[in-house]
Amino acid sequence: MSEPERAAPRAGDEEKDRVVGLLGDEWAVIGDLLGGITEPDWSRQVLPGWDVHDVLAHIIGTERMLAGDQLPAAPEQPGSHVRNDIGRANEGWVLALRDLPHADLLAAFRSVTAERLTTLRAMTTQEFHAPSWTPAGQATFGRFMQIRVFDCWMHEQDIRAAVGRPGNESGPAAAQALDEVVLALGYIIGKRGRAPDGSSVLIRLTGPVERDLRVVVDGRARVVSAINGEPTASLSLSSSAFLRLAGGREDPEEALGRITLGGDQALARQLATNLAYTI
Repeated sequence: MSEPERAAPRAGDEEKDRVVGLLGDEWAVIGDLLGGITEPDWSRQVLPGWDVHDVLAHIIGTERMLAGDQLPAAPEQPGSHVRNDIGRANEGWVLALRDLPHADLLAAFRSVTAERLTTLRAMTTQEFHAPSWTPAGQATFGRFMQIRVFDCWMHEQDIRAAVGRPGNESGPAAAQALDEVVLALGYIIGKRGRAPDGSSVLIRLTGPVERDLRVVVDGRARVVSAINGEPTASLSLSSSAFLRLAGGREDPEEALGRITLGGDQALARQLATNLAYTI
């Protein structure tokens, strides 16, 4: 008897497998990266108020929260680097895990991410795509996990920059992180960059992820597949620099020397210095 034919995966199944696979791969990369750093590296500042140890504690805390663990009490005076309620909640996990030895923290990261992968893989397609709160508003649980890929990849890059070990700037996780920013590109160009009505913008990413991003403003700013004629303003820069700027990881004035501005120079500069949009 021949082996029964298997039903082709539905689109929802394929997306679930893709996103869960990206998360698993990204967590493995972070674990390998941190398994190879030196003891002093753990104390290198990564973001305002956080060193490498703190960033990993933050990632662990988010996954523990998603696993159903109770959030630690948020500090009453968390520090000037905390600017909103989400940041205050994040700080609770960071402080709760700050005194844990680095090796134990890394073991906790590997444990919670293994647990989370088991849970995600066991979810049905309906559960994965069920309505859910996300950091970007009400959407689906699957959408939340897409954002988790972005968050984890960005924090991986934060750590790499702090310890001087660049890498993983191309490939599926980097492309997913870029896709996340593209979803906000209308807001970035229209609201943050204040591109005027009737204008068009080309952002050319020269690599490691190569892509042309086009936005037109016709009442509202929106991403389009093509622009009629020459863009009003253009920016040309690496995908890595673009993602760091969109994530607020770099002083845009200092980054201008690595960005080629085209078309309306004043508008291009205005856009280049207002790419940050994350909280």
